Amino acid sequence: MKRRDFSLAATSLGLLPLVSPAHAQQMPKAGTDYAVLDKRVPVDAPAGKVEVIEFFWYSCPHCNAFEPALETWIKKLPPHVAFRRVPVAFQASFQPQQKLYYALEAMGKVDEYQLKVFNAIHQQRQNLSGEQQIIDWAAANGLDKAKFTEQYKSFTVASKIQRAKQLQDAYQVAGVPAIGIAGRWYVDGDLARSMERALQITDYLIGEARKSA
Repeated sequence: MKRRDFSLAATSLGLLPLVSPAHAQQMPKAGTDYAVLDKRVPVDAPAGKVEVIEFFWYSCPHCNAFEPALETWIKKLPPHVAFRRVPVAFQASFQPQQKLYYALEAMGKVDEYQLKVFNAIHQQRQNLSGEQQIIDWAAANGLDKAKFTEQYKSFTVASKIQRAKQLQDAYQVAGVPAIGIAGRWYVDGDLARSMERALQITDYLIGEARKSA
């Protein structure tokens, strides 16, 4: 979902098309299939690890459609890849959902609840756009309300939101879902022409990062 489209209703958006196997096997080209950042982004991954970041927004229908494939891909990642998610905010109204993600992360609940959040918004059509709605949803779905609220409103979560904004800007995120690799490269569905191919390009760039490490 592009920055210019984020306010459109989910039902009005078509998913990015798949590409033919022949196209998918072509060697990806810098500047065409993925972007090379003008300035390297500092990474948080330890030495010897390749950092991969997925930029997403819970209310984005493309992110919702991409999540199952992403989770399958994550399970197959080699040990030298450090993967993490970063929720974006193209405007201030996105921040409640950023806090939702980081509160889940602080409680060690992302793996358990990531798909649940997407399903609540996109399948169950629940409104999780505001603070109280999110807190009530968390409590109704098995999380300790007091602990979740404490994390949701914590300084730590607020700091992570600031860091997310820095990463979003540094990678020049044009839309979501998108992937940043090794602080050096950026790919999304528009550049790759599908998120399926974006994952293939990410695998290629992980290999390139290992070669130059």
